[in-house]
Amino acid sequence: MWRKPLAAATGRALRHPWRTTTFRQSTTASSAVNSLLLRSLKDHYLEVSRMSPPAKVSPPAPFTVVKGSLDGNGPVLKRSYGNDEEINVSVMRLANIVPGGGGEDDGDDSINQLFVHVDVSKPGQPEHVHFLCGLYPDALGIHSISMRPKAENSGFLVVPNQYAGPVFQDLDESMRDALHSYIEERGINESLFPFLQAWLYVKDHRNLMHWFKSVGTFIHENKAAKDS
Repeated sequence: MWRKPLAAATGRALRHPWRTTTFRQSTTASSAVNSLLLRSLKDHYLEVSRMSPPAKVSPPAPFTVVKGSLDGNGPVLKRSYGNDEEINVSVMRLANIVPGGGGEDDGDDSINQLFVHVDVSKPGQPEHVHFLCGLYPDALGIHSISMRPKAENSGFLVVPNQYAGPVFQDLDESMRDALHSYIEERGINESLFPFLQAWLYVKDHRNLMHWFKSVGTFIHENKAAKDS
């Protein structure tokens, strides 16, 4: 009773042999692409792993490095000021905000310009003062100031959902100078640049190695599943 269906199936296979052949060729090509990609990922991983790290730089006193900051997205540095203030500093590159760094004519600006988020908080207060600043090797400028709710144990910056205050450049010169003096008194100045730049290099290096490894692991597991 099985002869007719089996014969029909055999006949179809003979009339259309390209179906099986195409599948096998596709599988072989996919395996070759995966192998090529894995080899490239491994080569790049090894190349990045051999890169020399920058000379170790310590943050200016009395700032200390936040434990685990290289593995997270929260503050990098912290310090106490006076008897009731805690200051946290987060950092990112211009290239992480504007992909491409803003243009080909920027030169080293995308490397030598950092954005620092400075939070000044006091115990018992539901909000803190947040400064967004541009940091260079020889200067620091304030971009904006806002009041933000405290982010309890989140480790992430909280986006304000209320009025963020006037545009900093619209403030009169005396107030702008006073606000610059306010954060400079708390150690927020160009002396932070060497450490934060070196810290970002180490973090970028670690993230890049993790990316090559993660993609390689995924492709390898996918390849093993197809080969099995």
